Amino acid sequence: MTHAAAAESEPAGASGTDRSVSIPEVAYSAPYEGNCPCLSGEAYVDCCGRFHRGDAEAPTAEQLMRSRYSAFVVRDAGYLLRTWHPDTRPAELEFDSGMQWRRLDILSTSRGGPLDSEGTVEFSAHYRHEGERGLHRETSRFVRVDRRWYYLSGYESGVVAG
Repeated sequence: MTHAAAAESEPAGASGTDRSVSIPEVAYSAPYEGNCPCLSGEAYVDCCGRFHRGDAEAPTAEQLMRSRYSAFVVRDAGYLLRTWHPDTRPAELEFDSGMQWRRLDILSTSRGGPLDSEGTVEFSAHYRHEGERGLHRETSRFVRVDRRWYYLSGYESGVVAG
């Protein structure tokens, strides 16, 4: 499930109830071997894996975007929910078993640095879904609260299948 698609599901509390969601502190399960899916060139364990395990916080909006993409690849719903702003976070995430994320391209960033309070990241994510190739393009908004970055919302700027 992509950021925008997940955001379209009813957020926790959308019907007027409490927005709190029970999120596991660390949902890191099976280790991912090899280079990080975010294409940094680093080993996963030293790159996005440290964020997924809770050993570190993403210092920029772009790094949070990369770590969230990697969380989709390794299917770490706990991390995705923990890094989703409570005002827009869905109650749960379900992964499509037919989806295989293949490559992340960061197209542009605006603000989102260590001293900023908000930022945007435009990206393209290449995938295969049930044997068909596709491209998901999105612009995501991030906010920094108490020195921690959160995914706030996103809008799809193009989904191309083929």
